[in-house]
Amino acid sequence: MSDLPRVLVVEDGHEYSDILGRYLGEEFHFSRAGDGQEALEMLEAELWHGVFMDMRFDRAERLLGDLDALMVRFGGDQERARKFLENNQGTYIAEAIRSAGYGHPLLFSYDFDAEPTRLAHLQERYAPMFYLGDTAGPADIREALWMMWA
Repeated sequence: MSDLPRVLVVEDGHEYSDILGRYLGEEFHFSRAGDGQEALEMLEAELWHGVFMDMRFDRAERLLGDLDALMVRFGGDQERARKFLENNQGTYIAEAIRSAGYGHPLLFSYDFDAEPTRLAHLQERYAPMFYLGDTAGPADIREALWMMWA
């Protein structure tokens, strides 16, 4: 096992894991989980120093969360309920990670600048939790990852 800090990248594509591995792979060890269930399995199986995760999971087949309860909330509209789960999947994954007892830092790729109240609530509930806007580049991500462990 490498002596590099280990970061689990949770995303439904490969964009972040490819970019992070390409530009920051000499400073960190990255592995990818394609959905929340896979992330929980990987967190249970190995030591990780942090989790880098996306908020939206519109390409994932498996989603965490209660679709039936959301359908009730959205008047039986399954499409709206599924879209809500997809758009907020990162928070469902964060909840599952914390409920499983994993306490290391979470770093979201999401632009919370327009949602300061939501950000404050999530940081209180899932601390330690940080974020970078969607346009963050490798240098921004490097700085944020090192700051998480400072």
